[in-house]
Amino acid sequence: MLKVAAIVVSAGAGQRMGSDKTFLKLGDKPLIAWPVDVLQNSKSIGSIILVLQKDKLDMGRQMTTGRGWTKVSGICAGGELRQDSVKNGLALLADYDWVVIQDGARPFLTEKLIADGIEAAEPTGASAAAIEVKDTIKQVDGTGIVMQTLQRESLRAVQTPQVFRTAILKKAYDTFKSRVTDDAGIVELAGYKVKLYPGEYENIKVTTPEDLLLAEMIARKRVNHENGDRV
Repeated sequence: MLKVAAIVVSAGAGQRMGSDKTFLKLGDKPLIAWPVDVLQNSKSIGSIILVLQKDKLDMGRQMTTGRGWTKVSGICAGGELRQDSVKNGLALLADYDWVVIQDGARPFLTEKLIADGIEAAEPTGASAAAIEVKDTIKQVDGTGIVMQTLQRESLRAVQTPQVFRTAILKKAYDTFKSRVTDDAGIVELAGYKVKLYPGEYENIKVTTPEDLLLAEMIARKRVNHENGDRV
């Protein structure tokens, strides 16, 4: 059986939201509790590392105790860039061959996304959830003039979870210092192949107040569905 840990990254400044969104209320619980609850209950995950803003570490510890997150084995502060935060989380991992990287601002993680990601990563050592692009995408120059229209059939919008052999991800971050927006990007730079697997359109990232409104609608739908299943 694979030994898999998870790192939940939630150390951003939340500039587009106007504040740190980690502990914003979504439905009946804080935003970060949505994905961490799923990881806590996942049969695939053996350990969880939380990466938070430095001034939110105590809140993270209190929530870990209060919500009974027994799999949380470490909580650490993030760095200046996202990749610095991931590296800080990786430094706390011990004896786990695989690691799942999850955005704390993506509340609608599912067990299927985790399991599918682990399965997809096995052949190459790296995978990422992704969805097909619905809109037409145009590349523009610095003045907004269209340079070309990209073929959306070959385009994907990448999400988390992203799954890696721990050694591959550590080596990539130790070797390359380039600024990237996701972990798959640094692994690609290191020369490894990344397998994309089907994500979910509801697996949104809460970045702006508008995203939070949409997330509230999805959360209500999921809670109503769960309540209906119990009736």
